[in-house]
Amino acid sequence: MSNLTYTVIFYLFAAITVFSAGFVVFSRNVIYSAFSLLFTFFGAAALYVFLSADFIAVTQVVVYVGGILVLILFGVMFTNSIMQSKPKSDIINIVPGILLLAAIIGALLFTFYTSHSWMPSETTLQGSIVQRIGFETMSRYVLPFEMASILLLAALIGAAYLARFEKPGNNEH
Repeated sequence: MSNLTYTVIFYLFAAITVFSAGFVVFSRNVIYSAFSLLFTFFGAAALYVFLSADFIAVTQVVVYVGGILVLILFGVMFTNSIMQSKPKSDIINIVPGILLLAAIIGALLFTFYTSHSWMPSETTLQGSIVQRIGFETMSRYVLPFEMASILLLAALIGAAYLARFEKPGNNEH
């Protein structure tokens, strides 16, 4: 395939990812947001493939599409209170959101125009990428890896604690 074909396919997947992510954010229906999150995850996985990060792309599909998204869909569909209530949004949240958006875009543009250390290097990786990821995770990055696992465990315990007790005033059976 030619460079033009790769460019067109890249921009197609980038557009799918951006538009479906926007639909996730701006949709008022939780079910539609969850299903458009599926396209966002697949688009991100396709972009990882274009970056020659095949392992991360497969991990994206298996973990996020196969696990997280299915969990979200089950949670949304089995919760009647979400389906029957109308979300309320106040206009007061728009100003901090726009300020945060401007700050993030400014930081990204500053990084893009001033730093050149994010450019890919000329060195190529020898051996299997999975072996290298495993080695780096269990040697150099073992502390952040373990901290993330402890944080996830604490979140799981907190979610189980909150789900165990009934809230006051909720006596429906």
